[in-house]
Amino acid sequence: MIELPRSGDCKGVSRGEALTLMQLPAAVPPDSRAAAGRLTGLVMEHSAFVWRSLVRLGVPRADAEDAAQQVFLVAARRLGDIESGREAAFLFSTALRIASRTRRTQQRRREVLEEAPSERVDPAPDPEEMMDRARARATLDAILDTMPLEQRAVFVLFELEQMTTANIAALLDLPAGTVASRLRRAREHFQAAVRRIEARAHFRGESP
Repeated sequence: MIELPRSGDCKGVSRGEALTLMQLPAAVPPDSRAAAGRLTGLVMEHSAFVWRSLVRLGVPRADAEDAAQQVFLVAARRLGDIESGREAAFLFSTALRIASRTRRTQQRRREVLEEAPSERVDPAPDPEEMMDRARARATLDAILDTMPLEQRAVFVLFELEQMTTANIAALLDLPAGTVASRLRRAREHFQAAVRRIEARAHFRGESP
């Protein structure tokens, strides 16, 4: 059985990446101190969420920092258009567009054995456990890659970010019924893919 990683299992932005993102307020005119302060707050509060979302929406980990920079550069240019209390919704919708563009223009580079940049690693990790986690992550990525992006977005937010359907509807500005329908189809897609993987593993005499 494939265990889904939760939001805390993939915190996302490393210290070096966070420092790079913190340079983004320079994109705001120097006379706009309030705007620069707001952008700094957005980066500090949402950078890990944006990074996780981009990766789970199909952006290769090697490209996630650049993609996150693009998200916050868009936010810097459109800061006046971002409603108070709707910051996460704006950032996620921007990440969704950038992820879609990245998936269309770049070949997916899989890094199966690479741990997430900020993930805490046991000083003496068990090799078998590491391999199991790497295989589970690779399998999850492979299944998500076959899922339509609109379903994938809802699935990621509900199953991995552990948001409620009401929060997802508000975040994506969708009717609750649309969110529920997309989530149902995404779950069916995921479960069917898992059954196929387990059937192949059983046929080969392997563990899924």
